[in-house]
Amino acid sequence: MPASCKSNNTVSASQAYCARPAGLFRADYLSAAIVTWTHKQGIRLKYIEPGKPQQNAYIERFNRTARYEWLSQHLWEDLEQVREAAADWMWTYNHERPNMALGGFTPKQRLAMAA
Repeated sequence: MPASCKSNNTVSASQAYCARPAGLFRADYLSAAIVTWTHKQGIRLKYIEPGKPQQNAYIERFNRTARYEWLSQHLWEDLEQVREAAADWMWTYNHERPNMALGGFTPKQRLAMAA
């Protein structure tokens, strides 16, 4: 994580805050409400070209993993169920699931090694 960012104890994009946060998005996926909200929050949007997921490879890979490992595995009754499952899966992803890109370590183990 860049030195300009600080994070709570959990490795989570939603909990991290940066001096100059930015998000990568395809322009055709954005609504005016999201653009307005991010502008008010001081978040700078960076756009990727349609059909070029490699421009945002880490997020695209994470989204694919989330979709295949838990999101598409259930029939959800309400948004609260999705939120609870997301929190559980993120904990498992960060604390129990070995990541081959990190040498078989979990993100938490890798973070501890860097400290």
